[in-house]
Amino acid sequence: MVENSPITKTISLETYGIRNARVHYQLTAEELHEETIRLGQGKETNFGALAINTGKFTGRSPKDRFIVKDEVTKDRVWWGDINIPFDPDKFDKLYDKVTQYLSKKEVYARDAYACAEKGYRLNIRVINEFPWSNMFAFNMFLRPSEEQLENFKEDWLIVNAPGFLANPETDGTRQENFAILNFSKKIALIGGTGYTGEIKKGIFSALNFILPVYKNTLPMHCSANVGKDGNTAIFFGLSGTGKTTLSADPNRKLIGDDEHGWTEDNVIFNFEGGCYAKVINLSEENEPDIYHAIKPGAILENVVVDEDGNVDFANTSITQNTRVSYPINHIENIQEPSSGKNPKNIFFLTADAFG
Repeated sequence: MVENSPITKTISLETYGIRNARVHYQLTAEELHEETIRLGQGKETNFGALAINTGKFTGRSPKDRFIVKDEVTKDRVWWGDINIPFDPDKFDKLYDKVTQYLSKKEVYARDAYACAEKGYRLNIRVINEFPWSNMFAFNMFLRPSEEQLENFKEDWLIVNAPGFLANPETDGTRQENFAILNFSKKIALIGGTGYTGEIKKGIFSALNFILPVYKNTLPMHCSANVGKDGNTAIFFGLSGTGKTTLSADPNRKLIGDDEHGWTEDNVIFNFEGGCYAKVINLSEENEPDIYHAIKPGAILENVVVDEDGNVDFANTSITQNTRVSYPINHIENIQEPSSGKNPKNIFFLTADAFG
């Protein structure tokens, strides 16, 4: 049995229904890296980056993503195979089950925010069962300063319990895993899957509703960068079409690699504080910026690592969807803050970065 590590900073989660838990609050990436190793949930690579395995799920599960259908959403969401309705009462019961599951456990909480443009900021509290999931949240969301944390009040809550398995017959889910958004209670509830992408996609999905409805702002699944003359380019494309690769250009400053808003004042801003790049067949020669971003603080997902810590990026025996998450400041040439003007060039990507 692994002994508990000492608590350096904590908060109470009882207001969320999580009772008598050992809560690690706002740990650094280094501390979360060490926690993951201590618990035997990951290994250190020769890059100094952490390597973890997300388990059964190595990608998102769109058929298990639900939105609570209530007074806020019933007439404003396009219901169907993508936006699947979920019963409010079943959500409440499932939420209670998840919080009971997390009670008396060692859990990891942090405060962060989405949206680099100040008037659009969404404060987030993230509660994770596993330290590497919390480290992913550290990497991918924007990181508040100590001063900002003093008066921090979350707008949204993410509760993430990969070890909790739903019972479809009683819980209203399709299978054991689920990701459910509740816009009335402002909660993203994720269980039964360790795939970290569900965490970032949960907030992106929330912003896809919040920004158009309340802020007259277009949310976009795209990457963006800016040239020396201030001209902004955005790159639209599905997963794996080269958004991250093409926006990481040594001659242009990176705004962000995946999720952005376009305001009515013609400002493009990043939702995130990090990058989540595919690493299949990654090489220093072809993608130097991403390769060099893999260092202490980064998390490699579902890659094959040998006993000496060497990573085989060509090995897809676990999944083709091998990934790395890292804070955006692991890229040398970034735009600060992560925003730009009206785009001069818009690219629609259909293949991948190399055609």
